[in-house]
Amino acid sequence: MKLAFSQLRRAAVALALGATAVAGLAQTSLPTAAVRNVTDTYHGTKIDDPYRYFENKADPEVAKWMKAHSDHAHATLARIPGRNALLEKIMQYDSAASDRVAQVTRLPGELYFVERRSATENQFKLYMRQGLKGADKLLVDPEALEKKTGKPHAINWYVPSPDGALVAYGLSSQGSEAAVLHLLDTRSGKPVGQPIPRADFGGVDWSPDGKTLLFNRLRAPRGGDKATAKYQHSQTLMLRPGERVGAARAVFGTAVRGVKIGAAEIPFVSLSHDGQWAFGFVINGTQRELGLYAAPQASVLAGKPAWKRVLDSSDEVTSVAYFDGTLYLVSHKGAPRSQVLSIKLKSPDLKAAEVVMPPSERVVVNVVAAADAIYVETRDGNVKRLFKRPHGTTGAPVEVKLPLEGSFELVSGEGSVYAANPSLPGVLIALQSWNSANQYYQVAADGSVSNTGLQPAGPYDMPKGIVTTEVKVKSHDGALVPMSIIHRDSVKLDGSNPTILYGYASYGITEEPFYSVSRLAWLDAGGVYAIANPRGTSVYGQEWYRGGYQATKPNTWKDFIACAEYLIAQKYTQPAKLGILGGSAGGILVGRAMTERPDLFAAVIPAVGALDMLRMETTANGVPNIPEFGSTKTEAGFKALLAMSTYNHIKPGTPYPAVLLTHGVNDPRVEVWESTKAAARLMAATSSGKPVLMRLAYDAGHGIGNTKKQTLEERADMFAFFLWQMGVPGYQPTP
Repeated sequence: MKLAFSQLRRAAVALALGATAVAGLAQTSLPTAAVRNVTDTYHGTKIDDPYRYFENKADPEVAKWMKAHSDHAHATLARIPGRNALLEKIMQYDSAASDRVAQVTRLPGELYFVERRSATENQFKLYMRQGLKGADKLLVDPEALEKKTGKPHAINWYVPSPDGALVAYGLSSQGSEAAVLHLLDTRSGKPVGQPIPRADFGGVDWSPDGKTLLFNRLRAPRGGDKATAKYQHSQTLMLRPGERVGAARAVFGTAVRGVKIGAAEIPFVSLSHDGQWAFGFVINGTQRELGLYAAPQASVLAGKPAWKRVLDSSDEVTSVAYFDGTLYLVSHKGAPRSQVLSIKLKSPDLKAAEVVMPPSERVVVNVVAAADAIYVETRDGNVKRLFKRPHGTTGAPVEVKLPLEGSFELVSGEGSVYAANPSLPGVLIALQSWNSANQYYQVAADGSVSNTGLQPAGPYDMPKGIVTTEVKVKSHDGALVPMSIIHRDSVKLDGSNPTILYGYASYGITEEPFYSVSRLAWLDAGGVYAIANPRGTSVYGQEWYRGGYQATKPNTWKDFIACAEYLIAQKYTQPAKLGILGGSAGGILVGRAMTERPDLFAAVIPAVGALDMLRMETTANGVPNIPEFGSTKTEAGFKALLAMSTYNHIKPGTPYPAVLLTHGVNDPRVEVWESTKAAARLMAATSSGKPVLMRLAYDAGHGIGNTKKQTLEERADMFAFFLWQMGVPGYQPTP
């Protein structure tokens, strides 16, 4: 979820026996949460909070409740017949390819950095290779660290120096995302300098000669700090590799003269490859629109940055690329589906900007610069298109024909995944669809597209017999909501199919075609899998996004409910066989759909769900999310947050569907108590007799950095829970 920071950017009634047979097991020994009501008054409105004390997860009573209910949930899920066989099938599908590849970075000299996990490994490791066919050299192995410490570790981000001689990487444990910055000499394999904690965001870049490192660092905690202080006043620091961290100096942030940004805004610095410019990016929490400063690069590297403001968030720019003195901008100002503009950096005047790619029915998503051209990522519905305009030419960019109708993402700079490097021609993209797994393609300067072979193809990466249908569903106010429906060709539209409806609908994040081998296990069980793009996504651009944002947020779950009703009306399924799934901010979506229409669903799974939105603002990551959801400090913000808060809409005596809440105890994005409070209130309120299970993971967080074992076991539990509650034979426990 973006309930964390992307660097520069960046889921009716069951049969009575099936619903109650396991629900009653060991219930008498489970602790009941006492009601200790706290009443808050917001702008004259009194709000009850019966489980406020759950926010202290260290309280022995709360900890005991959490452990008992989590143990019960794990035991209950383990007793579902067919669950273990389902897990074995998911593991079989996942391990069929010899390796899974992620986070590929291409450097001059045909040097590649790759995160790779073999079929027998539990975590991604970082490798370096010379050439596409070269042998991998292991650089960072989180599994070796787990063996030493007994705690799972993950690579959060990595950024090699321009010549690949050094690599900076962030490492965190137990899903905490509390990254510690490490430097490694890639040739000797030896560490450089000392580890640097509080580098959660990364925000790393290098000087063109690789002799200076810039990175974002959180400020040191102080006694008496509130939780909300954690992400405020972070700074971009500059350090020479090998120097002690105490020698680092701030070059961008609230501590730097000439920089006027808010305490909660996040500063990052990117240095141009040509040595001319430094760019100071200002990220206002989860807000998509950027602020931008520029300074002569020499002034920054000398420790005396001469910053000048170039863009403000009011300019509505969401993506920036630089090449040869020109800034290329994606802006939705006056263009709801965005356009590409360019300005000369020596005299940056948006009023005189050239229109490089004018507005159209396509949504412009991103622009990057390679040595030969700028490349533009666009979206038609939820299908991505790639365009390019060679440097030194005029006219609109032209489309690059890709071998697959699907999705990809163009990223350049810090933490680049499918890199556009301004020192290299062409781009590297990872392309996938609903029914075709990720493959890495090189788009050359001449427009040709070739598979790099970096990702070995698995036997289940392009399965046959899968049907994908794209539909548009009429919502409560006539808006047409896109939905993708996936199933095997043997499925009959007779209303009998177990069906999962998935959605997210926040931050303008669109559900684009993505492949999941584990989804095959659900389809094998006769299941239908549907993915909705309600308002709150940006499938149709800025207006669609803002149609499910703050005060308009109710449109998201109303659109979602309309999609559920469509699946029933078209006889894909029926309420007794329909489940909904949403993670993180998607918890708002599924939680409020459930509280609005409990009759419509057999089962609901909010995963690491944002469920108590009135209290979100009191958390460390709540402040950065104010731009997306609003603040209780204003009456309009309070009303919007109350409307989207599942916890505050749970009503006693309501026959709720079965609910499985999953959460990592070390979650830094959505506090675990958002799930535990909602679980306690649901357990007390529901009159259906159906289970409310609280599945916790004590060695995990928001899901970022989860091991393969953790991920696949949770997926098996989710699928088994749905199949149990939908009354599917083979998944029904005996009394």
